[in-house]
This record gives sequence, C-alpha cells and structure tokens, in this order.
Amino acid sequence: MKFHSIALAVLLCTASIQIQAQEFDGGYRGQHIIKLKTPRKAINFLVVGDWGRSGEYFQKETAVQLGRASHDLDADWIVSTGDNFYPKGVISVNDPIWKRSFEDIYSTHALMINWYPVLGNHDYAGDPQAEIDYTKVSRRWNLPARYHSFEKVSDDGVKVLFVFMDTSPFEKKYYKDEEEPFRTNIQTQDTTAQKIWLRKTLASSDATWKFVFGHHPLHSAGPRNGLTKDVAASFLPDFENGGVDVYMAGHEHSLQHIQLGAKLHQFVSGAGSEVTPVKDDGKSKFARSAHGFYTVSINKDGALFQAVDHEGKILYETLLKR
Repeated sequence: MKFHSIALAVLLCTASIQIQAQEFDGGYRGQHIIKLKTPRKAINFLVVGDWGRSGEYFQKETAVQLGRASHDLDADWIVSTGDNFYPKGVISVNDPIWKRSFEDIYSTHALMINWYPVLGNHDYAGDPQAEIDYTKVSRRWNLPARYHSFEKVSDDGVKVLFVFMDTSPFEKKYYKDEEEPFRTNIQTQDTTAQKIWLRKTLASSDATWKFVFGHHPLHSAGPRNGLTKDVAASFLPDFENGGVDVYMAGHEHSLQHIQLGAKLHQFVSGAGSEVTPVKDDGKSKFARSAHGFYTVSINKDGALFQAVDHEGKILYETLLKR
C-alpha cells in the first residue's frame, strides 16, 4: 500500500510538471501551424484586422492561431489594420471593451509583443484619441499618433520602412453620412498635413522595402469595391511616386492579394472576426472569405506572405522579390 501511494504521488507530480511545462510553452506544443515557413534572419510580423467583437464571430479561434503563428515565427510585432473595436470604438482608456475584445482575447505569451494598430472607421465612431492614449496604459499597444512611421533592419541587412496611415478622414462620404460623434471626430484630422508628411516620409527613406498600412483598401474583390474611391484617388499616386512596394489594409472582411501596378502590391487582412463574401474580379491573385490573418517575413530572399485561417491552415503564400 505504501509503495502504491508513493507511485501515485510521483505520477501526480510528473503530470503536474508536464502540465506546467505545456502552459509555459503557451499551449502550442504539438500544435504548430502545418507548413508555416519560418525564414531565417528575417523581420517577422503578423497582420490582422477588423477583430474587436468581444471574442465572437470566430475572433477567439483566430486569436489562438495568431498566437501559434507568433510563437512559431518568433514574431517581432503585430499590425492591426483598423476597426479595432465594434460597433463604436472605445469611449475612454477605461472602457470595458479593452478587456473584453483585446486583453482577454489576445492573452497568450506569444502575443505579449508590440501591437501597431491603425484607426478604422468604427474606431472613429467612439473616441479615437482614447486609442492613442491607451499607448501610455498598455505595454504592447503602440499608437503614438494617428499616423507615424519607423524603419527596421533585418538580421541579414535589409532595411524596411513601415508607414502607418489614418485613412478614414479621406473618405468624403463620412463627413455627411455618419452620425455624431463620427463627423466631429473626422473633422479633427488635417488631411493636407498627413499628405505632406506621407510624401516627405516616403521620399526621405532609402529603405529596400517600403510598407504602408491603412484601413481602407484601394481596390477590392469584396462588396466594398469602389466604395473607398476617395482613399484610392488620394493615395495611389503618392504610393506609386513614393516607391511603395506593399500596402496592407482591412475594412473588407476577407483575405486578399491584388497587384495594383508594376511594383505595388496590396494585401487585405480584415478577417480577424466576421467575414464577408468575395468574388473573382479578374485582378486578384488571391481572395478568400475566411477568418484569419497574414504572416509577413522580410529578408534578403524577399518578402514572404502567408495567409493563415482560424484552423491553422495555410490558405495562400507568395514571395515578392526586389
């Protein structure tokens, strides 16, 4: 009897150690995303958008895969392409939706890295300044201003410019069609100043790659194609003249890849929760109505994009080269 008690105690202790080890590993042991490529010496980051629904519409399931991808890639940061909180943004840094839609959903260790969000139109329906101010509250939420940029060099010497835009104020319909406080919030943005800043930022960088992030796509295979024509008319010439290689947006609740010119590629990553239909528009290299996100890896081999769904499946991958 004494021998059996000791054996049981050892077994329980071993099980406890195994459970603790699995928890410490983020719960991803044996559950890595199948065939996710992890380039060496690369800048690695994830891009997810249109997610803030308190865990519903498969936000939780997508968040699990986001954590696994971050773990496997050893990601440097995460970009959010806007509409961070539905239906009407946040009202302050103390709004409970911060906990329900962000802190409690993206809670694994691998997601405790820097997040770089942009503002979407739903964020303007609340208090967009509160999302900026949360930067001073959170260790990982980084929205220092409505638009900003930084440069990063990969471990094998590739310099990349990352530009974060605020696109909602460039859609003219928002100034008349939306309710308060949306219209007032939109009017606080100086669009001319942002355009001047964008041109100067792009022109002054000697980076090998130039990435821009915003909420509204310039073209889409989804139901909103043509409805963001003001953003497209405003930014497409500047992107082409400024040598932008990649523009990543949300707004459309799907995953897309569209080549807009000889050099400019657009990726839509707005499927962090709800999804909407897509159609073959003859221009898209990839368009899928699926919950998920993109992983991006940049090194001397090029810029690798992998679309991952809420079940951990790789839906699409492409390698862009300079």
